[in-house]
Amino acid sequence: MDTNAVLDLMWIVVCGILVFFMQAGFTLVETGFTRSKNAGNIIMKNLMDLCIGSLGFWAIGYTIMYGDSIGTFIGSPSLFFSDSENMHNLFFQTVFAATAATIVSGAIAGRTKFTTYLIFSVVMTVIIYPISGHWVWQGDGWLTELGFIDFAGSTVVHSVGGWAALIAAILVGPRLGKYTNGKSNAIPGHNLLIGALGIFILWLGWFGFNAGSQLAISGDNANAVAGILITTNLAAAAAAIAAMFVSWGLYGKPDISMTLNGALAGLVAITAGCAAVSPIGAAIIGVIAGVVIVFSIEFIDKKLKVDDPVGAISVHGVCGALGTLLVGVFATDGGLLYGGGFDQLGVQAIGVLAIGVWAIVTSFVVLYILKKIIGLRVSKEEEVDGLDIHEHKSNVYN
Repeated sequence: MDTNAVLDLMWIVVCGILVFFMQAGFTLVETGFTRSKNAGNIIMKNLMDLCIGSLGFWAIGYTIMYGDSIGTFIGSPSLFFSDSENMHNLFFQTVFAATAATIVSGAIAGRTKFTTYLIFSVVMTVIIYPISGHWVWQGDGWLTELGFIDFAGSTVVHSVGGWAALIAAILVGPRLGKYTNGKSNAIPGHNLLIGALGIFILWLGWFGFNAGSQLAISGDNANAVAGILITTNLAAAAAAIAAMFVSWGLYGKPDISMTLNGALAGLVAITAGCAAVSPIGAAIIGVIAGVVIVFSIEFIDKKLKVDDPVGAISVHGVCGALGTLLVGVFATDGGLLYGGGFDQLGVQAIGVLAIGVWAIVTSFVVLYILKKIIGLRVSKEEEVDGLDIHEHKSNVYN
């Protein structure tokens, strides 16, 4: 291998390690934003997402996603990927698959059977995520051929997880005491410090998530990587500030959890266009995401009455779709504001809608079957006492 090839391979590996570390971030965010009696259950779900994702994606998911295209819809599957020249790509894509699966965990925290969640995690990792990913990233997928842009996965990863989380939260139902007489009752998380640490870890990992998706750093790729790092950071910062001010206006004080979720909203939103927009465009996308996240969380909670303890549906589903659509507006090559007309925006809308429908329908089918066969929800007694003691016979805090 020549020096540039080694450098590119190492870059992908290092970024994959950063994305791997995001699993710790998700664990901390979900744990901190929910009640202490379920902390161990969340730890186990995030750990198993990574373990199941690693085995399932290696066993078949990777080739379903990246195998030779069958009708532009699905990759030609083969078992136990073993191409020694592409192990770095397998690793990088594996941690992406684990991310898509773990998004669902937070939205159904505190009332979902552990066994049911494990089964759904397998299906997400080896079927739902790889097939929609094939449409965009394999090179011959039908959305690729349309010109759809989702550089690092606002829709391919985050919206898929977000829409699956929406269906799961609806089918599982709200936590006990969340809604009384049509009113939403706040159930505060037990440790915002843990949640905040998780946000910072995710922010750090996102540099690997987005910049690693360049898949190279040699030659001119170095400048592209640097630009992606800047757009990613600016969007997150702008979104956090926007969410802080919106929550300040709505609640009279700057809300901590909304501001933290604002940073994540900006990161999710910029993921699709991080290589296609200017720094100014990235900051504006961040501001839009920061405003939308607050109203989206409020709407889903108080109007739709869907209980999402960590705001995963809004952060990943809504802001993932939003960020993907905004590529059609802010892309410096073909975006609406740069003389490209509505063509790219239309393609982005098709991609967002198609992948959204795919994630919603497949998640509903799988979860509905699981609900009928083994059930989705723990008993009232188990929920009141906490999942840690009933599902795992242990407590995190002793």
